[in-house]
Amino acid sequence: MNARRNKDPHGAEMRTSIEMMLAALHLPGMRAAYDECTRTAARENLAGEEFLRMLLERETETREARRIERLSVQSRLPYEKTFATFDQQRLPPGTARTVAALGDGGFLDRRENVLVFGNPGSGKTHLVCAIAAEQVRRGRSVLFTTCSLLVQHLLAAKRDLALAGALKKLARHEALVIDDIGYVQHSRDEMEVLFTLLADRYERGSVLLTSNLPFSQWERIFKDPMVTAAAIDRLVHHSVIVELNMESYRMAAAQKARKADSNQPATIKEQKR
Repeated sequence: MNARRNKDPHGAEMRTSIEMMLAALHLPGMRAAYDECTRTAARENLAGEEFLRMLLERETETREARRIERLSVQSRLPYEKTFATFDQQRLPPGTARTVAALGDGGFLDRRENVLVFGNPGSGKTHLVCAIAAEQVRRGRSVLFTTCSLLVQHLLAAKRDLALAGALKKLARHEALVIDDIGYVQHSRDEMEVLFTLLADRYERGSVLLTSNLPFSQWERIFKDPMVTAAAIDRLVHHSVIVELNMESYRMAAAQKARKADSNQPATIKEQKR
């Protein structure tokens, strides 16, 4: 049947015409799947509606894949920090259940925040990035930034009288990941614009943040007890709090490597040197 079709000049002309129209209409999924779907329809003697449904499914799949790829690039998430590379066995059972429940993205629909606390090296950044990456995979809009870069961006916008526009752009993302709040001490002006952002997103969009400082020490961040209380209140009101009270995984990995090296035969050690 394929041989007859290939020898049919009218069939070849029609196929070329269809491909040109699919290209002109920007339907790459249908264009790429046209030959395969045509063969399947002929082999299974499918009706025209079934043939059209197959083509439309391919186009939908192609567009969704491209959309997710675009969201992934726009998110600025570290590509290597996903659940696939996160050692979830290190998590206590209760924490593991909480993290698993966050995977479906319901917290984004409820405009809830995810606040992750822990010592340096406990995996805070990796965990929030993994949660955020899962949301991108489900087609949700996410943006990752460090606290330091974010406040500098907002402060520059304020100086240029463009803070409202900057906040509006950030509001387009369903989730804003702010890494390392409190890791670097900032000026009062910088923390004021950060508070403005948190107030702007309150009950309008989710914030995922990491901090090595407990709430009791956040006055060191916002410089003023009233501003500190107001910031905490907005973050905690609709939130999931995750505490990673674990040893540094980097320290554990280094100790494991040293132990493995010390157990090697002397001849192997000499070769490595």
